[in-house]
Amino acid sequence: MATPTATTSSLSLLFAHPHSHHQRFDRSHLRLPPRAAAHRTRCATEGASASTATKHRRPAEENIREEAARLRGPATTFSAWYEPFPPASDGDPNERYSLDEVVYRSTSGGLLDVRHDMDALARFPGSYWRDLFDSRVGRTTWPYGSGVWSKKEFVLPEIDSDHIVSLFEGNSNLFWAERLGREHLGGMNDLWVKQCGISHTGSFKDLGMTALVSQVNRLRRAPLSRPINGVGCASTGDTSAALSAYCAAAGIPAIVFLPADRISLQQLIQPIANGATVLSLDTDFDGCMRLIREVTAELPIYLANSLNSLRLEGQKTAAIEILQQFNWQVPDWVIIPGGNLGNIYAFYKGFEMCRALGLVDRVPRLVCAQAANANPLYRYFKSGYTDFQSLVAGTTFASAIQIGDPVSIDRAVVALKATDGIVEEATEEELMDATALADLTGMFACPHTGVALAALFKLRDQGIIGTNDRTVVVSTAHGLKFTQSKIDYHDKNIKDMLCQYANPPISVKPDFGSVMDVLQKKLNGKI
Repeated sequence: MATPTATTSSLSLLFAHPHSHHQRFDRSHLRLPPRAAAHRTRCATEGASASTATKHRRPAEENIREEAARLRGPATTFSAWYEPFPPASDGDPNERYSLDEVVYRSTSGGLLDVRHDMDALARFPGSYWRDLFDSRVGRTTWPYGSGVWSKKEFVLPEIDSDHIVSLFEGNSNLFWAERLGREHLGGMNDLWVKQCGISHTGSFKDLGMTALVSQVNRLRRAPLSRPINGVGCASTGDTSAALSAYCAAAGIPAIVFLPADRISLQQLIQPIANGATVLSLDTDFDGCMRLIREVTAELPIYLANSLNSLRLEGQKTAAIEILQQFNWQVPDWVIIPGGNLGNIYAFYKGFEMCRALGLVDRVPRLVCAQAANANPLYRYFKSGYTDFQSLVAGTTFASAIQIGDPVSIDRAVVALKATDGIVEEATEEELMDATALADLTGMFACPHTGVALAALFKLRDQGIIGTNDRTVVVSTAHGLKFTQSKIDYHDKNIKDMLCQYANPPISVKPDFGSVMDVLQKKLNGKI
């Protein structure tokens, strides 16, 4: 397959116009919980008093952060920490680290996971947490208007709100894919797309980066005053954009390692515009990842890749948002594109935390969708999880998941096994056709969403996902970041690809008769 090029075509002007969507879902559950409820006690959370204490407008000289500090209730009693993941059978059963420590690996060299004091959280019933989270949706009360920080107690409960770096991320649209389900998926009437790309930098990475950069901000400020001179990441595009934006908002230097000529120009310009130090390296993502780990081991630069489990705490809130948007009803399936594989574990954490604390009674089945040119998890799944082998990822239009040696492979397997999950793959033609078909029904999907949609088509054909199953496809980025791939598709300018849903512009002479001839033919003589 030919790598997408930055050539200009006849579609350039057409695709310069933004595409809009139509939301269709019930908002009746977005209500303020009864203040008289017996379980709403002041000690439960600092957010309750700040969001409900007064209806008066704050003084003109006071900003929302200062207002939140003035109205803040008693200190939280909740806590979280790092533990080895998975717990080593021959390791120290008491190994644990404060979130204020700069640590990425356990003593055995394995991953770490953020664990919460579930006993403390469980002192409040699931109805309390549902009402509290619902009461914060869409507000400007700092920091709870954010889709992430509206669940602060489930994310980083001990961080001071003054240290939080938020761009009011999250609260993304749940798009009812009515026509796609009805006409192209055998009459599915409960198909939804969680549009995480409708966020500040155009991808779901914002959800994790607000948590990570907020913790770095805490570490750099008194009384901790840790000598962290910057935050760095290796990226296939979206991670670097999110890191750069949040670091710019906080005034923290950002350093990003990008694989040369492997990301779109729209992705490349984001960290540049936000003032990051951008290093373009002649290697792939896995090579960038090896280098950033070596650099952060030698320099006081905080590692922001998903090896760092803080990001997963923010990303898991997308799962909680899905439950909120369905009025706390659990979907049957959630399909997620997978590259470095932290995202599918993050969704599992969000669903499972809600189940364990009584907000819901079960978790959905998860599907991880991979590009066939970068499919190490798919191959592992097909082996019955007996033979994992990393690989050199091939070129794919789904560039953000072009990863052959995923850091979070073990996390993904835990999530899939716990939910009776499935891994499916999509070829380049399948993912591009799925993207184009979705666009023709009102979306403007990124290629990674195309991978997930192609997996859905396959699972429907196999009868695994039923006609009436409530299914959510997670869209991880905005289609506007990948316009060149769409231009090449609709120009039929992709080698060895039929591009069966291409819709190129039609050249017409500027006279009435010529225009009418084309329209009569296009509309089958109905005008």
